[in-house]
Amino acid sequence: MMRYKTATQWGVYDVEVLDGKITAVQGISADPAPAPMGQNILDGIQHDERIRRPAIRSGWLHGPNRARDKRGNDEFIEVPWDEALAIAAEELARVIKECGNTSIFAGSYGWASAGRFHHAQSQLHRFINLLGGSTRAMNSYSTAAAQVILPHVVAPWHQIEVEQTCWQDISANTGLVVAFGGIPLRNTQVAYGGITEHQSKDGLTKAISSGVQFVSVSPIKSDMPDFSSSQWLACRPGTDVALMLALAYVLETENRVSRDFLDRHCTGYDRFRHYLLGLDDGLAKTPQWAEKICAVSVSDITLLARRLVKQRTFLTAAWSLQRAHHGEQPYWMLVTLAAMLGQIGLPGGGFGFGYGAEGFIGSDSRRFNWATLSKGMNPTRFAIPVARITDMLLNPNTTISYDGRDITFPEIDLIYWAGGNPFHHHQDLNRLIKGWRRPSTVIVNEPWWTPTAQWADIVFPATTALEREDICASSHDPYAHVMQAALPPQHQARSDHEIFAGLASRMGIGEKFSEGRSEREWLQNMWHRSSELAAREHFTLPSFEEFWSAGIFRLPESGQRPIWLADFRSDPMRYPLKTPSGKIELFSKTIADFNYSDCPGHAAWLEPFERLGGAGSQHYPLHLLTPQPERRLHSQLDHSAHSQAGKIQGKEIISMHPEAAASRNLSAGDIVRVFNDRGACLAALQLDSNRLREVVSLPTGSWFSRLDDFTDANGNPNVLTADIGTSKLAQGPSANTCLVEVALYPGPSTG
Repeated sequence: MMRYKTATQWGVYDVEVLDGKITAVQGISADPAPAPMGQNILDGIQHDERIRRPAIRSGWLHGPNRARDKRGNDEFIEVPWDEALAIAAEELARVIKECGNTSIFAGSYGWASAGRFHHAQSQLHRFINLLGGSTRAMNSYSTAAAQVILPHVVAPWHQIEVEQTCWQDISANTGLVVAFGGIPLRNTQVAYGGITEHQSKDGLTKAISSGVQFVSVSPIKSDMPDFSSSQWLACRPGTDVALMLALAYVLETENRVSRDFLDRHCTGYDRFRHYLLGLDDGLAKTPQWAEKICAVSVSDITLLARRLVKQRTFLTAAWSLQRAHHGEQPYWMLVTLAAMLGQIGLPGGGFGFGYGAEGFIGSDSRRFNWATLSKGMNPTRFAIPVARITDMLLNPNTTISYDGRDITFPEIDLIYWAGGNPFHHHQDLNRLIKGWRRPSTVIVNEPWWTPTAQWADIVFPATTALEREDICASSHDPYAHVMQAALPPQHQARSDHEIFAGLASRMGIGEKFSEGRSEREWLQNMWHRSSELAAREHFTLPSFEEFWSAGIFRLPESGQRPIWLADFRSDPMRYPLKTPSGKIELFSKTIADFNYSDCPGHAAWLEPFERLGGAGSQHYPLHLLTPQPERRLHSQLDHSAHSQAGKIQGKEIISMHPEAAASRNLSAGDIVRVFNDRGACLAALQLDSNRLREVVSLPTGSWFSRLDDFTDANGNPNVLTADIGTSKLAQGPSANTCLVEVALYPGPSTG
């Protein structure tokens, strides 16, 4: 038996291998709370779902117009590597010559490997950039609205992520935390780029032990752990802005606002105040007004508002709040509410985002930007908002608004995807299919027959992280790890680097792509460049040989972490923000001048296209939330036994209030049909009384498998979610604005 170390986006593990088979997976000793989803590795790597040889869709090879209408429902023909690479290279060359580089979409969105070198999208983008570039995707499905709105209001998103208040400061200084969307610890198993020490639960526990009190504002009680003993305010999904406005109304009308902070550190409060009091629209944002929208009582709103000013208060919002129609507004309003309290820049006060979203958020660990594989610059300099992929495919030459400028969609003739699963991340999958079938060709690198591979034309079998050497070194994690090759490449799989090197050599850019380096030499080069970066920050990395022998390196401590925005608080003239005014912009002239009807110049309550108590609720009376799954990262390794053990009859589990189930004659364990006008999926029913009666939740990530042209067989909720942008400002996803109905499913349930 041999033991190897590997790193994933959900932790670092020791993997035991006997006779060429993985027999055990254990968290490393440095991790105080290894993520259980590591068990997906046990059988998920060496699995019957592995792609054994290169394959090309039969209709693409032989059908008229490449039988695009059969994409996703056609046979594959296995071909030798040389033939598959030659065909793909010829097709790439044809598209570039006939249609131009912007007709290639190489967005390739997804988490992929935690390795710095064998990161699928980085390899793809390096290759495509050397060919003249492509259309790319910008922003993320996770935080698109936040990434666009917050630089206008307070600070760039990347700065907020790494500098916002840590758990230690909350424990030492905060009296009250109000968490809009809760702090769901299931999400903190993961962190983009990898994570060594899972500390989120410990941070929350220590805060509670030190006397910090929590209020969770969420339609689901379990969005805050039971041990927190938090107060639960059951707010309807998508109505947090109305609740925040009512809290602000109480603060303003009872003269509990920090006028000095608003005067010195903010701009535009008077404009917002006019809206708040109804001086502009004749509608005061009172607790009585908000109660009708969010279903939180007037007394609870009023008491919470008064409680906010009695101690050091920290406001936080989950990422899920901005993944909804008008998702820019809750984040802008959270900053506005925190500014009214006047505690921004004080230890343990102010605001923050996503403390239950990823494992590194709230950590006080040192940050360091390790060297990565150089991708070069995309020569086309062209990208679309990532959540607008289907719009682009279906509507070439159409122009959309985005953050003050116009973007005209190109006509896409080829998609190249490596790492990631659009049939998980994207909304309204039935609509995506219509767009996905329009290009001439879809090329995919994949280890398994995932939905992405099944909906491709040319499929290259790729290795997994356990079949190659790499370095895991995330800018959010204070460790670097050697990732060992625990297994030989399975079947005929090749690394993404090998695949693109093979294509590059056939297209005349082989030397530029590889630079004459082996994969090990690339790792040495990246370590050397990281050593140069470390020297600029006044610390030393060991030699590559020393690191490779030790297998692990921890960054030296960098001293006490500064309080988020403390300098700005002490002297806003000397330490201005990166906003146009240098202050917190409660009214943004920049945004107001965009003249977007769906994103005014200050935080506001804007009716979504559907919601409980509003549009669509008479026909579809249940609000569907689509949280991250507990047993896997997104859709990764959904075929594994650990992921499947969390399902019933292979179906993802939908949670429903017992009263809502009883009114539909449903019982726990039933296979149900979840549906609306956009699509339907099958799921297994679970009862949960700790939620609003009209709210159901179905985790994302179940592998998409069509039962018919309208219905997914496995419980993928993105056949139900609407493909509508958050607003013209960010054009982010609106996944959490979704009404459905649920009924017993009596028929066969195999896709």
